[in-house]
Amino acid sequence: MDLAALPPAFLLTAAALLGLVVGSFLNVLILRLPARLQAEFAAACAELAGEETAQPPPNRWFGLDYLIRPGSRCPSCGHAIRAWENIPVLSWLLLRARCSACGTRIGVRYPLVELLTGLLTLAVAWRFGFDLRTLAVAVLVWGLIALAVIDIDEQLLPDVLTLPLLWLGLLFNLDGGFVPLKDAVIGAVAGYLSLWLVFQLFRLLTGREGMGYGDFKLLALFGAWLGWQMLPQILLVSSVAGALVGGTLMALRRLPGGQPIPFGPWLILGGLVALFWGERINQAYLQLAGLA
Repeated sequence: MDLAALPPAFLLTAAALLGLVVGSFLNVLILRLPARLQAEFAAACAELAGEETAQPPPNRWFGLDYLIRPGSRCPSCGHAIRAWENIPVLSWLLLRARCSACGTRIGVRYPLVELLTGLLTLAVAWRFGFDLRTLAVAVLVWGLIALAVIDIDEQLLPDVLTLPLLWLGLLFNLDGGFVPLKDAVIGAVAGYLSLWLVFQLFRLLTGREGMGYGDFKLLALFGAWLGWQMLPQILLVSSVAGALVGGTLMALRRLPGGQPIPFGPWLILGGLVALFWGERINQAYLQLAGLA
């Protein structure tokens, strides 16, 4: 079937609806993945210590069974979520943001994640067209949404998400998807090492750790997708955005002194800016500097 023959409005609408459905799945992933990793970590520690502990359920279906079973339930009363209560965004509105069984309030973050995923999937289709290349970029964006929210919640960027996306970026550029493969490989290496060096220098000067290893891998991910040329822009956007928001929260006394701020969401913001507008921004800078 030739997608190009279909009306663009239909394809864009389909992309947005697909994004809403994926956003509903991401809500499950965001809640269950950290819990699963914590259970596996606790079991491994107990095994090393020779202690008896409850083992996490075995992995089935390529290790994704925990995302499917058990079905979604209200965390307060255990009410099984029915199909009509699980329609992205719409169910939240129809239920007036409350559980149909016990009336417990349903957080606004659930529809926000679904809406964000729908809008960004629509933006990917609008920007890159309708082909397998677009699907690969959509997978990247979906993974970044999950990583951002998990990092906000847990200050964790799971390797189980970051590393597959990094390898997917290198595969995407085998035939020059965004950049030549050489630039992608250099970008992955430079992305990791640049933050690793900052981390080591900060620890040497202060005796403290300023960021986690997940941040190194996340920047390497963007280098693998977008090439080394985009790394300075990503670092600049993420650093400025993080500093502005962090400074504002501290000024408003919404952030206690010494409380760490996850850097991952800001790196992801910088990466998304580079994904959609990076070439234009770099070109505008070069023209402004008289180099192009």
